[in-house]
Amino acid sequence: MEEPSVLITTSGLGSRLGDLTDYTNKSLVRVGDKPALSYIIDSYPRNAKFFITLGHYGNQVREFLQLSYPDIHFTFIEVKNYKGPKSSLLHSMRSAKDQLQCPFIFHVCDSIIFDNAPSLAENWISGAKSESSDQYRTINMSAGCTLLKINDKGEMKYDLAYPGRAGIKDYKVFWKRLDEIIDAAEENKVKNLSDCHVIQTMLDSDGIEFKIDKISDWHDIGEPYSLARARDEIKSSIQVLDKVQENIYIIDKSVIKFFHNSSHVSKRVKRAEFLKGLIPEIESSSNNFFKYKYVDGNLFADSVTPVKMKLFLDWALKNMWNKKSSENISSHCFDFYFEKTKNRVSQFLNGSSDCVSIINGEEIPPVSEMLSKIDDNWLCDGVASIFHGDLILDNIIEVEDGFSLIDWRQDFAGRLDLGDTYYDLAKLNHNLIFNHELVNQNHYMLRQEKEGVYCDILCRKNLIDCREVLHCFIEENGYDIRKVNMLTAIIWINMSPLHDYPLDRFLFNFGKYNLFLSTKKKSQRR
Repeated sequence: MEEPSVLITTSGLGSRLGDLTDYTNKSLVRVGDKPALSYIIDSYPRNAKFFITLGHYGNQVREFLQLSYPDIHFTFIEVKNYKGPKSSLLHSMRSAKDQLQCPFIFHVCDSIIFDNAPSLAENWISGAKSESSDQYRTINMSAGCTLLKINDKGEMKYDLAYPGRAGIKDYKVFWKRLDEIIDAAEENKVKNLSDCHVIQTMLDSDGIEFKIDKISDWHDIGEPYSLARARDEIKSSIQVLDKVQENIYIIDKSVIKFFHNSSHVSKRVKRAEFLKGLIPEIESSSNNFFKYKYVDGNLFADSVTPVKMKLFLDWALKNMWNKKSSENISSHCFDFYFEKTKNRVSQFLNGSSDCVSIINGEEIPPVSEMLSKIDDNWLCDGVASIFHGDLILDNIIEVEDGFSLIDWRQDFAGRLDLGDTYYDLAKLNHNLIFNHELVNQNHYMLRQEKEGVYCDILCRKNLIDCREVLHCFIEENGYDIRKVNMLTAIIWINMSPLHDYPLDRFLFNFGKYNLFLSTKKKSQRR
């Protein structure tokens, strides 16, 4: 295909995906290792000209494409009425009319199609097999594989589903009919206008033929069920727990991190200066994204053994934790361990009260009561050093000459240069119990009984042995194991509002239970 012009409409709200699009555009929802939009871009020749309509979080779409594909030509088109009573797919398409006075391909932003698009030597419309028409418009076709009719959703008699890709050779007729349909719809207050209305009118009123482009490999990511199915079939090499306000992608041997909070990006980029030599070099950044080179090596979550755990701890001590400062960071520790936890508990409870709980047969006080009984001078007597801040196995890469760290935290209660070594130790301790791969496979238990809540989690023997190595390291180097265990419980409580049900309830209850256990034990401080 020679330099096709491709129109991709990313301006819609994506409201069917719920909270996934509260903080980003639906085209940036990750499937496998990439966002849906990347699969679309990658399905066309590198010399294609892309016309992207922008609306809902349009700046994020622009930033992502410019950061990920600096060698590709994009024309960005701002859509004014992308939400509200006058919004529709056709209104978004109309915004590109002046730029697309040529044959073009239309591709919706939530449809991943692996079959190559036909040329624009003729008009065509893609069709795919589907067992249900509840979520899709459908196609009836002739024996000669030409379009007879496009049906509304729910039609029982159809040949193929319409996945949202069409080739428009007769672009002048298309734009003329589009204008007429929009004008008539505004007069009659008709909503939900799409490309299907234009194509059907071109077929009925102008006698223009559309060939059927039968595709075999298609994934819709526009609603939760089909997104889950797409994620199940397109596997990811990234073992992370989904968070609606951040994401991670792998594009062309680069890692791209997204944060809805732009300050997280700017702080992580600045922190890269303090972690130089320990993390990959940042290649570029924007308001909501930053990009660094993909590190070839073994993900420590997959390769760790007790022997390798000892090697890593010695490496971390030499390269991070031994780079100490005499500066007192107790006020930062207090904000991070106490104030942050109170805020996270409030966020999790969302107006409810934290009462006495029965968890695993124990009577557990409210988190606030347990925090009030902790000696804050002891817990906040941190060890100031260079720190990572999210030191879990999934953020450690085993390389030939040692280790490389990825996905570092943006700050420690506002500090970019220093943090508490204890927090890094506690994050490692947490992850050796709370393993992301096992959690993603739902290998944790939360059961509500009459007498209370029971919670537990499956742990691998290898990781249990690695935790023993960590605990020996902690004691041998003069750290307080009780403090590490207490911070581990606080980490679980703080994680709870960041995840969906039932994982959020598991984390809160599991964290409360372990915080209670850690407060019962006497300090082992040296």
